Amino acid sequence: MDDAIARVHGADGCRSGWAVCSIMAIGETRARLSFHRDLREMIAGGEVLAVDMPMGLPERIVGPGRRAEQAIRRLLGPRQSSVFSMPSRAAVYSLDYRTACDVALATSQPPRKISRQGFALFPAIRALDAILTQENQHTVFETHAEVAFWRLNGDTPMPTAKRVKGVPAKEGLAERIALLERHGIPSALFDARPAGMPLVDAVDAAAIALIARRCARGEAQPFPDPPDVDARGLRVAIWA
Repeated sequence: MDDAIARVHGADGCRSGWAVCSIMAIGETRARLSFHRDLREMIAGGEVLAVDMPMGLPERIVGPGRRAEQAIRRLLGPRQSSVFSMPSRAAVYSLDYRTACDVALATSQPPRKISRQGFALFPAIRALDAILTQENQHTVFETHAEVAFWRLNGDTPMPTAKRVKGVPAKEGLAERIALLERHGIPSALFDARPAGMPLVDAVDAAAIALIARRCARGEAQPFPDPPDVDARGLRVAIWA
């Protein structure tokens, strides 16, 4: 890790932008939460950033999503439903749902459509893809919130879901906040989160920041290992 890198960041998509948790790369976490409309300036800054959003888009999909999704799904037990199966790059760049489904069917084996929920993520995926390069991927890492909690929980899935039918679940969030406290993220951080930032996104961003710290230290593991590479030369892996 470069000694000049003082902070690392974890980003989770939320309404109209990103919930970001920033912590120190070494020593005490000294966490803070902030809201960002986009990640362009953070990526340009060169500090390590972990993001819960797909990076690297294969031209064709074999199986249920990219190999990255397939690799982490088996780790998560009852939490594996939180892993969205990514379609091909061409499907992600389709601007209407019906076209995206048609393209996804034509570029997957076995043929798979996409969900409405998945399609809603495509604008954020495209925006991130537009600013990723082979060079800045040395400091920008894809992760997944439930894989982050799996890693922080001793490589064990969290026992309770943080959402039930799309609604934040009090018990699941309390479990995760308690786990984050054990890793140095104070629960008071979430009481002081920016106005309008959902608690669930703030909690996820904090877990992702702790994975960013592992990435900065060279401790994080990619799934799959070694990572795949897409046609643009972008890494395709989820890190934890």
